[in-house]
Amino acid sequence: MAKILFVMTGVDYWTLADGTTHPTGYWAEEAVGPYRVFKIAGHEIVVATPGGVVPTVDQASIAPDSNGGQENADALVDALSDATELHHPIRLEDVNLGEYEAVYYPGGHGPMEDLAVNADSGALLTAVLASGKPLAVVCHGPAAMLAAKNADGTSPFTGYRLTGFTNAEEAMGGLADKAQWLLQDRLVALGADFREGEPWAPHTEIDRNLYTGQNPASSVQLAEEIVEALG
Repeated sequence: MAKILFVMTGVDYWTLADGTTHPTGYWAEEAVGPYRVFKIAGHEIVVATPGGVVPTVDQASIAPDSNGGQENADALVDALSDATELHHPIRLEDVNLGEYEAVYYPGGHGPMEDLAVNADSGALLTAVLASGKPLAVVCHGPAAMLAAKNADGTSPFTGYRLTGFTNAEEAMGGLADKAQWLLQDRLVALGADFREGEPWAPHTEIDRNLYTGQNPASSVQLAEEIVEALG
């Protein structure tokens, strides 16, 4: 049994280009899907957030329209309630990487607000990448990579093949024109080898110990790849 760290956003809003805020948090499917995969495989999960605040679910992610109807939405809400680790996070600032065998970052627009500029998260990502332990990041979770720095100020993710929420998906979701910046653009600017799949379809990339997923539909596949890597 491995101990897996979930690093999650601690905010419930995303600041747009005009200064207004868009309500958000983490995306439910990206938490629940991998949570189930890891639990079924017998692994332990610990959740960490900046300041140890209980993470907020993006209400859009538990709406019937996002889940194929009310019954599925209700089941997702029940699953979130049952995932007790989500309700008792530790402080990201107190994380000791040596206690974990893998690290997972779910998305939602929340990471675009806080993890993208969080030095503790950036230091953790840099350390995980260097350690060789599996690092899985999905959808908007790669925004956290923007805060990761090597000692010389360069990005540890430069040259890595990866994916994340695309410009096309952001546009289809209606927020591309309102955003201060777009995730795909920033990852490309880091020097990452960004790979783009079809919008909303499962798409993952594996480069060394970095595992990335493009969108919510990729989260379960990503988790399954981590389970395989952990043996």
